Amino acid sequence: MESYITNVKDVYMLDETKTDYIEGLCKDVPRKFKSKNIKNLRQGMSDVEILNYLKSIGSKNKSLNDLICFLGAGAYDHYIPATIKHMAMKSHFFHGDIPYRPQIRQGALQVIHEYETMINNLTGMDACNGLIDDGPTACVQGALMACKSTKRKSILISKTVNPQVRSVLKTHMKYRYIDVIEVDMVDGVTDMDKVKDLVKDDVAGIIIQSPNFFGIIEDYTEAEKIIHEKNGLLITYVDPISLGILKRPDEQGADIVVGEAQSFGNSLNYGGPFLGFIATKSELSKNIFGRRIDLSIDEEGRQEFHMKFQGKRAYMDRYNSTSHKLLNVLIGSIYLSTLGKKGLREVAIQCVKNSHYAFDEITKSGKFKPVFNRPFFKEFMITSDLNSSEINEKLLKKGIIGGYEVQRDYDELENSLLLCVTEKRSKKEIDKLSKILEAL
Repeated sequence: MESYITNVKDVYMLDETKTDYIEGLCKDVPRKFKSKNIKNLRQGMSDVEILNYLKSIGSKNKSLNDLICFLGAGAYDHYIPATIKHMAMKSHFFHGDIPYRPQIRQGALQVIHEYETMINNLTGMDACNGLIDDGPTACVQGALMACKSTKRKSILISKTVNPQVRSVLKTHMKYRYIDVIEVDMVDGVTDMDKVKDLVKDDVAGIIIQSPNFFGIIEDYTEAEKIIHEKNGLLITYVDPISLGILKRPDEQGADIVVGEAQSFGNSLNYGGPFLGFIATKSELSKNIFGRRIDLSIDEEGRQEFHMKFQGKRAYMDRYNSTSHKLLNVLIGSIYLSTLGKKGLREVAIQCVKNSHYAFDEITKSGKFKPVFNRPFFKEFMITSDLNSSEINEKLLKKGIIGGYEVQRDYDELENSLLLCVTEKRSKKEIDKLSKILEAL
């Protein structure tokens, strides 16, 4: 239990300064710096009054319990099973930071190990670090890992990769003197002719996202051949939910797999904290960043979990920790364990069915047209003669969070909306969206 906070230090300070509590300590502050509204402060309130006051403030916010969400672009409104909150809040699990004392925190280490094992099974890789702040950070670590493994100082990244991921990558690489070269796209996917032109002997690897930012499922087998001919590495940025039905990255020649696992039971939380991961083949595992939890035998012959390849870290106890990754990993592990292989596959299938139903309903009249006619997973783009910002404003008045305004990042895609439809959306909600759009 945490230490009880007393007022002994305050009393000692006041005795030493020979002053009363507030006025005496502040008497040397010039009058011009003192607030004139201090007398207008509200009087003290009871517990009930404070609770009601805070509720009135909080009611000004709108959550996904109040609105129907069709916004994605990197953060997704998936269903969170009730099991997760029940399990994650148990006292022996609930911990804000990484367990630094493995002998007494074997349960927490086992959770991390099982989560990383499940990520390996999903991606087809051999080694994983699932304790990364978010997907963009994981992408940066993947790029740095490629540069370290190949001893090269240049990275290619497709323009179909999430713009926020590309922005974070450029920021990090700028101060490491690593060149980041963007590969143009054609019809919503990576331009392979440009890849052939840009892949040189000094390129450490290429980063391709599938499903990409536009929701399109990219075939990167050609990119794999091109980059491997120059002894570079293929880095894929994935939506882990999609791996419930799509080919694993290892089957398409990926060397490093990175991604964002917020969809695994973690709520949107105003944009964070999220949960990134990086996975790779065994021959590259020595260059993977961060901690990995492995299984070994102690000196007494007992099986135990330990932290492998951990770098220099600041060790802290439970009450002084300010990190959050263990809770996110715990939630992700419970989510995957609850759903299992069949459950994750069903979630992915429902995402495909719902998104394609929404696509057909919205585009059937011709008022809204598809930007790209390619296979997609749970996101798709539509365009019209109407202003995308005005569309979203009107949808919000009807209780719907609309799509992402792609023109923010792609000037050529004016008045285009990126809509996301997960397994959480019902037919009634999709029909409501299509009817409102049709009436605009």
